Amino acid sequence: MTVFILYNQCYLHKLIIKYIYWLNTVVFLFNPLPCCILALTTTTHHSCKFFSGKMGLFKAAGVVYKPVEEIDLGPDSNEFYLKANVKAPRMAGFLVKIFAWFLESRIIGTLLLYILKRNNLIHKLVSNATLEEAPMFVPLHPFVDLNEQEVEQIDSDASPAERVQRAMNCLPLTLEKSVDDSNSSSFRRWTIADYSRAYSSGEITPRKVAEQFINAVHESSRAALPMSFFINYDAEDILKQATESTLRYERGDPISALDGVPIAIKDEIDCSPYPTTGGTKWLHKVRPCTGDACCVMRLRSCGAIIVGKTNMHELGAGTSGINPHYGTTRNPYHPNKIAGGSSSGSAAVVSAGLCPAALGVDGGGSVRMPASLCGVIGFKPTFGRIPHTGVLPLNWTVGMVGILAGTLEDALIVYAAISGQLPSHEPTILPPKLLFPLLNSTNPISEIKFARYGEWFNDCSDEIRICCSNALHLLCEHYKWKTVEVTIPEIESMRLAHYLTIGSECTTSLSSALEKLDFAELGWDARVALRVYGAFNSKEYIKAQKMRNRQMQIHKNIFAKADVIVAPTTGVTAYSIFDDALKTGELDYINGAALVRYQIAGNFLGLPAVTVPVGYDKEGLPIGLQFIGKPWSEPTLMHIAFAMQALCISHHRKPKVFYNLLHKN
Repeated sequence: MTVFILYNQCYLHKLIIKYIYWLNTVVFLFNPLPCCILALTTTTHHSCKFFSGKMGLFKAAGVVYKPVEEIDLGPDSNEFYLKANVKAPRMAGFLVKIFAWFLESRIIGTLLLYILKRNNLIHKLVSNATLEEAPMFVPLHPFVDLNEQEVEQIDSDASPAERVQRAMNCLPLTLEKSVDDSNSSSFRRWTIADYSRAYSSGEITPRKVAEQFINAVHESSRAALPMSFFINYDAEDILKQATESTLRYERGDPISALDGVPIAIKDEIDCSPYPTTGGTKWLHKVRPCTGDACCVMRLRSCGAIIVGKTNMHELGAGTSGINPHYGTTRNPYHPNKIAGGSSSGSAAVVSAGLCPAALGVDGGGSVRMPASLCGVIGFKPTFGRIPHTGVLPLNWTVGMVGILAGTLEDALIVYAAISGQLPSHEPTILPPKLLFPLLNSTNPISEIKFARYGEWFNDCSDEIRICCSNALHLLCEHYKWKTVEVTIPEIESMRLAHYLTIGSECTTSLSSALEKLDFAELGWDARVALRVYGAFNSKEYIKAQKMRNRQMQIHKNIFAKADVIVAPTTGVTAYSIFDDALKTGELDYINGAALVRYQIAGNFLGLPAVTVPVGYDKEGLPIGLQFIGKPWSEPTLMHIAFAMQALCISHHRKPKVFYNLLHKN
């Protein structure tokens, strides 16, 4: 049914006119275009072609950016903090379908996409902007010796199992806790070290844990509010791996501390015997999985039990984790709330105790956002640090394999397993040695300086602002570290350039498949995202890469003033899941903008970053504090995150949905 047939239906005609008025609010127009859109309700095809072809009439002037060396990065800078002035109401159900139909129409869609880009300032800040910088297409950073404190040097060509053992040697000694010890007054999740000790002592076997894992997943899927943790898992394969691990422990010959430990994998990473769906119903049909991704192979070589493919937002094109095909992953702290995305399932399984760690992929905060919302550690290394072979190439210059874990120690162990030399075809400039933080050192690292941009830091809910400010104050007070007030300019320009980049790379990587795809196989929110992504052109992509180069220089100058940038991880805590979104997905740009607010530098500029849970809001929903580091500064970031964790862990709360896999009964 065409748009013109719809116009002949009186009721729908009125609905469309009403919706177009509403759309003016969505894109917060600053020009006379509303009249032009309304004219389309009665205009001819020829007139539509006129409006779509004469966009020069409404061309937005572009910003002329000053040279980087002229920018004042101090706290009294006159650089303006531009908030994402999103006023669009939430859309789900029938409204999402209407919006998708509009965008996919050749006539109205062209004009609407132009308006959306213009009035979300893409034209002004990126497309038509003047930048003197050359484009930087890949955020590769040359290695610089940072003289990091309290580190252990590891040969980068050491085997994954050897690296895991060296990482274990870096951990602090802890009192052994029996799997039957339930008398502790404070909540804590079982760690990889707990699993390893329980297996080695014979208190429980990997086979028993696997059985309890399978039962827990079954229970979670039969709940009144299904948790939808996994897209795919194979009980027979899990039990086979667990049986082999149990035999190794019985022989007294485990491969590493990861032997028998359940690890989940986001369904964006190849992992046999499962298809890699990317959260879709079709992608695995055109791109079959032929084996394990490099990072998964390394985990297997350490004896880890790969327990399945976790749920995710379709194509990673959203922040909620609502998936109309495989169910909505729910937050273990409050099952009526989102888990966040796009690595929703990976965050939720760690939060719920099903795995001490899981892998995700972080292209726009997709590891750190859900980790923060679900109250766990989310760690994204420097671009190029972790092999990307076998990961869906949805966003090859901004996406990185990341780690979600219950504790910083577990993040370090998994990081040790999956890092190291890259396959020869992957571009990188890896440091000659791997450095692990000595978390067991009696001498905490000293003289750390945190860069804090006050207007940006405070652009969040009051509860998050107060909680994160208090956590940062406590950290600095306890370790005698300092906070340096700075200005980080052009944050909104960087966000738009990142969005343009990730969108362009996604549609380019999928272009041949999308040409043949029946769009009915896509969720409605994914259809909207792909239509917007496809509206970007080569000129805009190159402008975005010029912005990347510019921001890399700006951040290099900020890191000359401080060791780490600190900010909340998200601007809001987990928000409610509504029934109307379960079948169509949703467009919630207000919450979405708040969730991605602090994520972009880590991805667009290839910087390492980690989020640590530091408190809860009045509903008991987790709040995370994020640390963004210099390139290759993973050991320093881990030291800081470990220090923050130590000050907060005694206040951690048990999620409403939680499974104790080490309980023998």
